Amino acid sequence: MRRTLMARISWRQIHPWFCLKMEAITERLLGDRKCRLRTQHQVSTTRNMEENIPVHDEFIYCLGAATQVLKFGPWRDLQKTSDEAPPKVLFLIIPEQDHQTEDVFGLNGQIEHKLFFLKQNVPADVKLVLIGHSIGCYIILEMMRRSPELKVLKSILLFPTIERMAQSPQGKIMTPWLCSLRYVVYMPLYLLSFLPEIMKTYLVKLALSGIKSVDETSVVASLNLFRMDCAANAMYMGSQEMVKVVERDNATIKQHLSKLIFYYGAVDNWCPVQYYEDIKKDFPKGNIWLCDKGYRHAFVLDSSKEVASLVINWLNEQPNL
Repeated sequence: MRRTLMARISWRQIHPWFCLKMEAITERLLGDRKCRLRTQHQVSTTRNMEENIPVHDEFIYCLGAATQVLKFGPWRDLQKTSDEAPPKVLFLIIPEQDHQTEDVFGLNGQIEHKLFFLKQNVPADVKLVLIGHSIGCYIILEMMRRSPELKVLKSILLFPTIERMAQSPQGKIMTPWLCSLRYVVYMPLYLLSFLPEIMKTYLVKLALSGIKSVDETSVVASLNLFRMDCAANAMYMGSQEMVKVVERDNATIKQHLSKLIFYYGAVDNWCPVQYYEDIKKDFPKGNIWLCDKGYRHAFVLDSSKEVASLVINWLNEQPNL
């Protein structure tokens, strides 16, 4: 999710709640962002966004991985809130894909990475709203299953890839490439990494030219795919998703059904309409929706504000928030 989307969710309509997004990044990418990171310390920069939204951009180590944390709200350290009243609710946003404890860039490692971060940085009595997209929805369900003590008020699962990924239309195309042929892609990527930035930007814009009103931040983020380490980590985790995300976790969904909101896409080749119909049949009383607005799976490319408005409307309808 983009920063403007998180800002709208976290501040404009639900202050004084607190919002953060976290993702593991490679050491090389960390260096390119010109952040000096020490093993026992974190680097923090603070700025104001639109409507005077305080934003803290920090880099920490979490389970041995350099981790970028974007915080929206006046609190830098939730363990020390003496200068400000503590937040009522924390919103944790888990994006589509980050880059097992021993393998922090794998699927299991990403789940443990989020749980470890919460344990180390968020007081146990803080209530949580979890927002996930794509594989982030699978991660959320796993977090709720592994740590039932988490005080989760609501989890919003956007375009959820929580089952049969390899059998989906897009999965059938990508599984051979991610699981068997990804090494073939490394050499072309390595050669492309030497292109000047202006040429890389041109190629990204050309690839996205079929999308109207592309968010410029999507172009900037896509440039990371020209980096061998980022691309390799993304494909590696993708290969694990194809193999491990098979059966829907009905037990966890049933246990937490009242806390879950599912939003499926009507034109989503990663979780097709059949998956929506199946889960709706299995959980007829669940808060499960099918998009009727034509938003794509990668909605951050051109519809982040619209999806943010949907999320805000859902949250405003919750009596316990």
